[in-house]
Amino acid sequence: MKRIIFLASGIALIAFGAAANIQLTNTVDGSPLDLSFAMDEGRDTAAVKTFLQSGTNPYTGDDAVLPEGEELFLTACSGCHGHYAEGKIGPGLNDAYWTYPKNETDKGLFETIYGGAQGQMGPQYGSLTLDEMLKTIAWIRHLYTGDPAAAVWLTAEQRAAFKPYEKPEARPRKP
Repeated sequence: MKRIIFLASGIALIAFGAAANIQLTNTVDGSPLDLSFAMDEGRDTAAVKTFLQSGTNPYTGDDAVLPEGEELFLTACSGCHGHYAEGKIGPGLNDAYWTYPKNETDKGLFETIYGGAQGQMGPQYGSLTLDEMLKTIAWIRHLYTGDPAAAVWLTAEQRAAFKPYEKPEARPRKP
């Protein structure tokens, strides 16, 4: 019975790997990323399938996913990157400067989140599903404060409508 389960798991992993038309590589060493480490949940959403075929995040610009993307970012990323992705012990993610230039594309940012980077940025495949990674990327893109013309991850239509993020004003404290 264990052998049947093992064989079925292997076939599922091969089928899942075959669904990716883009080549995903590790940000640090350039080796291929192994998507078989990803959690089973969140692998087969329409957004993940589209992303694995095109390298483009369909959630970018979708206001409906922003509340979940914000929650995921605040839980998994803000401790190092700041609440508004302004940077703390990890680099800022809300402007046009990228520690890893590949991160200006959805594919590159996904590769860094999935496989990790240098310093304390470990791989997130054990903490976030593939779908959650895409929603987190949508939130990060939403926080962009730079010139929309430099936002290569946006389509021309999105770029024309994009308004750079402005940090909410602090509420006055009640006496």
